[in-house]
Amino acid sequence: MDAQALLYERVAAHVAGLIERGALRPGDRVPSVRRLSKQQGVSVSTVIQAYQHLEGSGLIEARPQSGHYVRRRCAALPEPRAPRTSTTASKVSVASLVAKVYGATRDPHIVPFGAATPSPELLPTDRLNATLARIARASGAVGVSYDPPPGCPALRRQIARRAVERGCTVTADDVVTTVGAMEALGLCLRVVAQPGDTVAIESPLYFGLLQLIEGLRIRALEIPCQPSTGMDLDALDEAIALHKIKAVLTLPVVSQPLGASMSDAAKQRLVEMLARRDIPLIEDDIYGELYFGQAMPRPAKAFDEAGLVMLCSSFTKTLAPGYRVGYVMPGRFRDQVEQLKFANSVATPTLPQLAIADFVENGGYEHHLRAMRRKLQAQVEQVSAAIAEHFPAGTRVSRPAGGFVLWVELPPGTSALELHARALAHSISVAPGPIFSAKPRFANCIRMSCGYPWSDLLAHAVRTLGRLAREVAERPGPELG
Repeated sequence: MDAQALLYERVAAHVAGLIERGALRPGDRVPSVRRLSKQQGVSVSTVIQAYQHLEGSGLIEARPQSGHYVRRRCAALPEPRAPRTSTTASKVSVASLVAKVYGATRDPHIVPFGAATPSPELLPTDRLNATLARIARASGAVGVSYDPPPGCPALRRQIARRAVERGCTVTADDVVTTVGAMEALGLCLRVVAQPGDTVAIESPLYFGLLQLIEGLRIRALEIPCQPSTGMDLDALDEAIALHKIKAVLTLPVVSQPLGASMSDAAKQRLVEMLARRDIPLIEDDIYGELYFGQAMPRPAKAFDEAGLVMLCSSFTKTLAPGYRVGYVMPGRFRDQVEQLKFANSVATPTLPQLAIADFVENGGYEHHLRAMRRKLQAQVEQVSAAIAEHFPAGTRVSRPAGGFVLWVELPPGTSALELHARALAHSISVAPGPIFSAKPRFANCIRMSCGYPWSDLLAHAVRTLGRLAREVAERPGPELG
């Protein structure tokens, strides 16, 4: 450990000690960076590093144009309950409701708790755009030419290298680049399932995936997702025995919207369970690199020996949503996916691929990810604490293993759709629970994004949401799931 690391840890321990002894109480302003620098005889950068460490630990919080404050501690709320096991596959029909809900997120004046996108403040926007400009100047005709499947070799090498570091046995030849993760997931579904077929999915599930399934006219069999451990594998095993399932779609590392994470043993059991029946596993790993733990978890793909796991992800949550660069490792289905990719969109845009490849290799991607994870974890904890303080009694909230969304279960009978409508009237968006299921479920649940740094505006919005939720809870309607 270098001297600088020892210094910032010493400063952080000093401030933590003041908090533990009660010299600094919840809500108190901690010494300014310059003041503490003089007091401790260290550089300003050392104090900033110490405060970042304390933010990541949840002890203090930064308030824009105001300084750092001791965080108010609230008792942790219980986790949401898992849904009941579904016995029948359902035709999916969520598109019209999603369109109404998601339209509000386009308004820049609305507080964006409803959209799962990271704040541009958390992304290396200037550096990445500078890389793109440099690549554009140097690439000549290559930059404006088609890059047909499987896609940019330099990017596929970087993707494969990072997958190997997480335990996967892949090479660049096993990777196909796509227009975001949604194209990757859509290609996989089209390769392994036809209209009318049944695919097992975790529940609740990101509404974009439900829309994708709806558009392909595939039926969904919902398998309960446990708040901490992910898809219920016993329920999946029973479902496979009763139904003809063409594929399983799940997010085993960090699920969405619950943020659940399967253990390595569970991922291995899942892969082996499906391999015995020759059932493909479509793995959505879009939040995998935003895991909060010390060690990067292995995806289910790391346990794949039969080539049945089709891992899909993108750089939209970690680098640049608008670049729309994703990828898939389709295993034994590589040729079919590559052919369908060409028929679907001909190519993935060339310059964004080249820029991301260069940034991942040379731009400090790992350093960026470490900082982003720390900030997101602090933001998730800040929103969770505010929910615990302001929402009605009986509220439950998830404890995500990564990413930046919270799943909030309101008291039974509380209408999430009514809360959504009332919140919009106050320029606040949330994602209501019914759009996360093909069945009439999660009527008293909402998803809240924590992708933006904590601020007085967000604090006021959570207080307002809590007041509105209490009002709605006092006029309960029927609970649907």
